[in-house]
Formats: sequence, structure tokens, C-alpha cells
Amino acid sequence: MNEQESAATPSGPPQRLALIHTGGTIASRPDPAGQGLTPQHAPPLPGLPGVTVQTHQPFSLPSPHITPQHMNTLRDLLGGLKDVDGAVVTHGTDTLEETAFFLHLTLATDVPVVLTGSMRHAEEVSWDGPGNLRDAAQLALHPQSQGRGPLVVFGGDVFDARTVTKVHTSAVDAFGGYPGPIGRIDQGPDGPAVRYFAGPEPRPLYAPRQLDARVEVLYAYAGWQGEGYAEAEQRADGLVIAALGTGNLPPQLLPLIQATDKPVVIATRTHAGPVLPVYGYPGGGATLQRAGAIPASFLNAHKARLLLLILLSEGRSVPEIRQVFAGGLF
Repeated sequence: MNEQESAATPSGPPQRLALIHTGGTIASRPDPAGQGLTPQHAPPLPGLPGVTVQTHQPFSLPSPHITPQHMNTLRDLLGGLKDVDGAVVTHGTDTLEETAFFLHLTLATDVPVVLTGSMRHAEEVSWDGPGNLRDAAQLALHPQSQGRGPLVVFGGDVFDARTVTKVHTSAVDAFGGYPGPIGRIDQGPDGPAVRYFAGPEPRPLYAPRQLDARVEVLYAYAGWQGEGYAEAEQRADGLVIAALGTGNLPPQLLPLIQATDKPVVIATRTHAGPVLPVYGYPGGGATLQRAGAIPASFLNAHKARLLLLILLSEGRSVPEIRQVFAGGLF
């Protein structure tokens, strides 16, 4: 842990910020050997008067290398912070939404936590890292950020960890997710202007002692006859299927789901919207639910996977898991 202090403002004592670096594009530069971008240097925080900064770097990884175990390390670090008013996590964008949601489900702290990163690296003239990092720090220290759980900020837009998703592979405004941002931070002449469009909502918290369950994701497509299902079901403790539309599958999947005693969660591959088990044809959502499948509500497949992984790691039964997903309170 490193610590630096900016001059305190005359109006009060310094605010205290924990800055946690984990790698990603925001810390990346072209490799000297010409092998492509790699995480190399944690980005500096633009000067914020009156802010004392604690810096932590538990690991430095590209986000495709992040695992639930790394997320758990972050959860432990954030949960153990003392004497801070807010925390910022810099993270690669590919799995940022998964880390944010994992923390949303498991992090018990009153300290506002904001995740951010960048889409462009430090040697590009349009590097978006410094602006996102400044926004995240100001947002984490803002009093209206209390009680909201982990947040994500990119390009001034503030997102809830439950619904945020990466919607573009390369654009600077790469994050979205229905129904959209829950707030906005802009830099005005008198400092940051923070506006939230929704109030804080309750969230249940889970505390798995270890993440020892295995959950796999399968992706539905036209003409799928269940290829890969039997192998995944055999080696996993639970499955999530990114299904079609409101949660429908080809008819060949229905007997496969009927035959398992493991939890099978039905999400949707569609960009937005809930799973609604309304269709009664073979493989339709209503028949899948009668066969024992569990609708994922509005969670996408990779977030449903994290919730199922946590519940299985806690030793929850299939009826208990069904009740959690049915409640829709994530």
C-alpha cells in the first residue's frame, strides 16, 4: 500500500480515498518487443485537492485473466479497508461488469465503491483513462453515492452493477445496459456535478467461504440439438443457458433438462429484457420451467452464472436457488 496526500481544502479535513489497481487497458502500453498491449503501469490519479489517497495493487492482469478467485480477493481487500471515505477499482473492461456484480452480491461495506477503466491505452492521444479515473474518485467521495452498492462509471455515465454491460468492443462509450445509466457526473466550472436519477435499492448479500462450485454457460442457436450439453452437465454443478428470446430453446433440449437434478438457469442471449416463461410449445419457456429450469429474471448469462456459482458454493439446494432467482432481488 502506498499513500500520498494532496493539500487539504480550507473548509475541512482531507477526504480519504482507496485506489485499487488491477490492470487492464487503463494500465497498458504497447509491449517493447512489439507483442501487443500488456498491463505495465498503474495510472496516476489526477490531482484532487483535499484528498488523501491509499494505493493498493493486489494483482495486475488483463481482464480475460480475472477469475472469481481474483474477485474474491478484491472483496476481501475492499471489505477490510479502514479510515476511507470511498474506493475506486481500476479494471480491464472485458470482465469489469462481472467483477462489479460479484462485489454487488458479496461486498458488505458502507464505503462507496466505483469501478472504472479505459478503452484506449496511455500512449494514445485520446486516452480516456485519466478522465474516467477522476470521475470515479469524485463519485466515490460524493455523499449521494452512499448505500448504492458498487457502481461503474465510464464517460461520465454512472451504472448500476446489476444491469451494466459492455455494449461495444472498441468505442469509448462502450458501457450501457437497459434501462440505462442511473446517474451522471459532469465537470462544471465549480467542480463536479453529480446527479442520480434513481434512489438506492436494497440488495441481499452472500458470504460463500470458498468458491468451489463449477458453473458453465451454454449458448443457444437456431438448430441446436444439445451439442455440448451432456458433457457440460456431467462436469458442472450447475448450468446457465443463454437461450433465445424470452427464454426458449429448441425442442431437443427439453428432455435433457428434465433428466438432470442439477440447477439449470435460463437466461437470454438477447441484449435486454427479462426471461418470461410464456410459450407452451416443446422447448418454450413455460415447458422448460415445468421441466425444472430456473428463469434468470433480467440477469444476463454471465451474471446469472456468478449468482448461481455463489449460491452453490454456499450449499444452497435447488429449491432455495429457484426461490432466489424467482425473487428478482439481486
